[in-house]
Amino acid sequence: MPLTPTASADLIAIVGIEHARDQSMLSSQDPGVDSGNLGADLWLRPRDCDELSQILRYCNAHHIGVVPQGGRTGLSGGATSHPGEIIVALDRFTDFQIDPVSRTALVGAGVKLSVLADAAAHFGLSAGIDLGARDSATIGGLVSTNAGGIAAFKHGTMRERVLGLEAVLADGRVLSELGQVVKRNEGLAVERLFIGAEGTLGVITRVSLSLVAIDGPVATALVAVPDLEQATQLVSRARLLTGVVPTALEVMSGNHADSVCHDLHLEDLKPLAQAAFLLLIELTAPAIDTVQAALLKLLEEALESGLATDALIAQNETQRITFWRVREDWAVDRERPGGLWYDVSVPLSKIAPYVQRVTERITRHDSSLSVYVIGHLADGNLHVTINAKDPITARYDEIAGLVTSDLIALGGSYSAEHGIGHEKKKTLERWIHPTKRELMRGIKALLDPNGILNRGKVIPD
Repeated sequence: MPLTPTASADLIAIVGIEHARDQSMLSSQDPGVDSGNLGADLWLRPRDCDELSQILRYCNAHHIGVVPQGGRTGLSGGATSHPGEIIVALDRFTDFQIDPVSRTALVGAGVKLSVLADAAAHFGLSAGIDLGARDSATIGGLVSTNAGGIAAFKHGTMRERVLGLEAVLADGRVLSELGQVVKRNEGLAVERLFIGAEGTLGVITRVSLSLVAIDGPVATALVAVPDLEQATQLVSRARLLTGVVPTALEVMSGNHADSVCHDLHLEDLKPLAQAAFLLLIELTAPAIDTVQAALLKLLEEALESGLATDALIAQNETQRITFWRVREDWAVDRERPGGLWYDVSVPLSKIAPYVQRVTERITRHDSSLSVYVIGHLADGNLHVTINAKDPITARYDEIAGLVTSDLIALGGSYSAEHGIGHEKKKTLERWIHPTKRELMRGIKALLDPNGILNRGKVIPD
């Protein structure tokens, strides 16, 4: 039911009229990645933990649904909202402190990843995570979805980056576990329940992060490979190199690359995009001569052994950025809008046969569908996308089984880095172990007994 005028007035009074927007104002605001993000009756911007605590205490007492939001870049519908609910935006939680000696950072949930990255770089440090939405994704959202990204094969997902966190519970209580050390055995690590919970157990307000040394000079190549089996072998070789360290080992199907090259008029790269798959390989080392020589040697050996059929090495930063555009742009969604994204992970040794089986299943099911693959190959994370001439968004659940049916048996996952949200909830309910189902529901009931936090997301029915 809609929010009552009294409830709206009471909640607005907590943050001030200048930090609140009703539905009439939200309808003209950019919803972000998902058009359903701004469906709530009211949008509030609390200043600090105290105001957020007041909001949640009020909503809990009146059984009002609350949807926490960061940069609204989530791809699984974890930030969608509906009439009768309120949105709590964390964009005012932007304070952060960096301790370069301890290599840690204490970061507000609303700090954008790119802002933290730029600040840490002044000390020769990095957050240890990077992804395409870096300019809009916030730290709170990244922790809430346990985001992965480009460097997860080297530094882990957000779960491995977090040392501690602060969160406000549904009843307004504050849990503060902001330790900034790796070794901290103080009973049950209850704060870690909030990592990947997508705001269903509490609202993350601050995070203590472990930082890593920033990468040195890099050398980048775009490499054509005949199939995924050769691609995985080349990735394995790259990770065994001595004296250099891979910073990115990204994969994309040739049809994805061809679509981007055509749309962005990248004529020089079009011949390369005719391959079955492309790898974007990036290496780093303390000295530029070392890393360039190592990349050249790797590619020469790959070409001689048949692991690669062609390759281009970026000659300058402009060309490097162009290579990354081929990987991160999504021209096919402009060319064929209304496609379906499936975010899966597969052990590296099993990726090639998995993708082949999925492609065959999709083709048998409906030959008008096209399969595109991009992903972070080194950690087995693939984004399998299905597109057609006309939009097929209504067919998500129909096609999901064709993509996810054998992932558990392979030791993989049907939800790699984008979270469950509402989009993958039916898939989770289909494959989740019964004991885990009971535990998840029990934890939700303990921390949010009135079920006000991010209703309908993540937690099995």
